[in-house]
Amino acid sequence: MAEPFVNGDVLHRACGICPSRSHAVGQFDVFERPTKECPFNPDDGHRYTADGTPVCVHPDKVGLPAARYKSEGAPLAATLELPADETEVVPYLRSLLYGAAPVLLESLIEQATTELPRAFPNLDALATLRRALS
Repeated sequence: MAEPFVNGDVLHRACGICPSRSHAVGQFDVFERPTKECPFNPDDGHRYTADGTPVCVHPDKVGLPAARYKSEGAPLAATLELPADETEVVPYLRSLLYGAAPVLLESLIEQATTELPRAFPNLDALATLRRALS
């Protein structure tokens, strides 16, 4: 069995009953919020889809975009959306990177390395990422 996404980290923002604490990334779905599609099961305190897929309803807490990772095989991906104002880039990147699931970091850093010079030619992408991560 694969390691749970949140493995023993008591300080992680995920709820104590979140499927991320017992399932690997990709082995549960993430919904934007609770819905009738993933009702609460009072027997074990978890939410499931009709086919039995475990569901997290707090994408911001697990750092994964809402998607049907297990039930539909959605790819694990996040999209960088740079702000229009150059002065907001470092705070945006800091929030994005520190809030993202570790499995998404490499892709987000690659996107930033490519997109920063396009959007802001006067910014040094590496220096900007360093400032965001320090």
